[in-house]
Amino acid sequence: FIIVSFNLGWPTTLKKITTKRVGSRKRAPQNRTLTLSRADRTRLLPKLQTELPKRKRKKPFTGVALGDYKDWVTFLPSASVDLLILDPPYNLTKSFGSLRFKARAEQDYTRWLDDVIQTNLPVLKPTASIYLCGDWKTSLSIVEVAQKYFHIRNRITWEREKGRGAKTNWKNAHEDIWFCTMGKQYTFHVDQVKHRRPVIAPYRHEDGSPKDWDENQNGNFRDTHPANFWNDLSIPFWSMPENTDHPTQKPEKLLAKLILASSNEGDLVLDPFGGSGTTAVVAQKLKRKFLSIDLNKQYCLWTLKRLEQAKVAPSIQGYVDGVFWQRNSGK
Repeated sequence: FIIVSFNLGWPTTLKKITTKRVGSRKRAPQNRTLTLSRADRTRLLPKLQTELPKRKRKKPFTGVALGDYKDWVTFLPSASVDLLILDPPYNLTKSFGSLRFKARAEQDYTRWLDDVIQTNLPVLKPTASIYLCGDWKTSLSIVEVAQKYFHIRNRITWEREKGRGAKTNWKNAHEDIWFCTMGKQYTFHVDQVKHRRPVIAPYRHEDGSPKDWDENQNGNFRDTHPANFWNDLSIPFWSMPENTDHPTQKPEKLLAKLILASSNEGDLVLDPFGGSGTTAVVAQKLKRKFLSIDLNKQYCLWTLKRLEQAKVAPSIQGYVDGVFWQRNSGK
């Protein structure tokens, strides 16, 4: 199976702005945010795919590609992707390195998103799953477009407890991920994404044995089925090794849930808006193939360095012993 993640047509939606290089920033000794040295750039640049294939491939190519998803995806074989992670710029004015995405009227954003999805439809397998990320406002466009092309299965809402509050509105502390499939047949491994929760009121059988929970020296726990509300995620920050300077980076734990649930080992995951590379890194850790595409060279190099680090440190924060643990559990 193939999972694909795309970059959303930046040339028509982003403007060039002036920014400082991350490498010039001074960081505290305890700060583990990823940086790139001159030696890193020299070593990683040859691994970055920058030239488009000369012809449409019979077998999908994988790795990290620099450029517009519209250019790269046309060279993928038809019906070759098993999982599409689509995390485009939300309908907000936001800077991404030297590029700026500008908010627009809801109908204009909806048309833009429609074009993104239409471009990638040919590479999706009939059994493919799709996850579309957005905030509350962007979700209005996601639903309108997704229901035209996919079967909408569910809406995942996850808590993003980070940032400052608003003075004249409620603080935006949640985001949505819309779970869709191409057809009625699709992959979903419910047993691979269970959540281990502490048991506060443990019920027992008449013989004293645990009833629907486990008892050990570390406490009393129950492995529960995954729900569509996630409040167990930590947004990457300066003391976490997965952290980068990307403004909208998502946790590895979040991507691990999506990839484990909706793909198999060896499947292909596509991410057209690769960003800091979290989809690619988690796909590699979970033994999936991947193609991560982004317009920003700095982000692509971050991805390549994180992939190097993942070979040495393949663990995923919050995912231990085949289950997902609560936030601040020490796992």
